[in-house]
Amino acid sequence: MSTQYSAAHSFNKVMEILDRYDRSENKIIPILQAVQEEYRYLPQEVLTFIATSLGVSPARLYGVATFYSHFSLEPKGKHIIKMCDGTACHVRGSSKVIDAIRDRLKLSAKKITTDDMMYTFETVSCLGACGLAPVLVVDDEIHGQITPEQALALIDKIDAEEKENA
Repeated sequence: MSTQYSAAHSFNKVMEILDRYDRSENKIIPILQAVQEEYRYLPQEVLTFIATSLGVSPARLYGVATFYSHFSLEPKGKHIIKMCDGTACHVRGSSKVIDAIRDRLKLSAKKITTDDMMYTFETVSCLGACGLAPVLVVDDEIHGQITPEQALALIDKIDAEEKENA
């Protein structure tokens, strides 16, 4: 993963990705996945460039990008935290974990990414691990039977690692 998109960022990486997939409109999903991995989201200008390069309409590409929940049209933080708030997780206290994380990161249901682009916190309907409820996923690592204190400790650990590697 490299830096977040900026106007100065060249499209060289996007062109490499397009070439890797033979500029084939049949490979839109893997192309979008690779571009999102590069930018951490799908910038509008990049989507337009990809559509032009593939000879498809921007509306078609936008439709694919918005249909799949994996894709994001908004910038995401370096660390992605997802909290399940499905029935089993909710009954077992996910709302307390959600409140604790939002409070710590100064986020809300509408503001999901920290100003420093370090964290994105999302609630999801189900993570498919109901037996571990409540479930929190931090950068693709699953944490079951999570408490608010444990969730905040995970954030503290990430913060410490980031400072160490700065």
